[in-house]
Amino acid sequence: MREPSRKTFRNFWAEEQGIGTVEVILLLFVIIGLILIFKKQITALVENIFDSITSESDEVLGG
Repeated sequence: MREPSRKTFRNFWAEEQGIGTVEVILLLFVIIGLILIFKKQITALVENIFDSITSESDEVLGG
């Protein structure tokens, strides 16, 4: 089996560069869709994290 040459690799890379934009856009759509689907759960999680940070910082500060 013959190993790919630099030219072959360069040609492959040149062909694949345009696909990166489409992949990024599709990935953004998926992430936005997941955020919209799980909005309530994400909000509750963030609120719990901030409540925990607030209560622990109050303990450290002696409040």
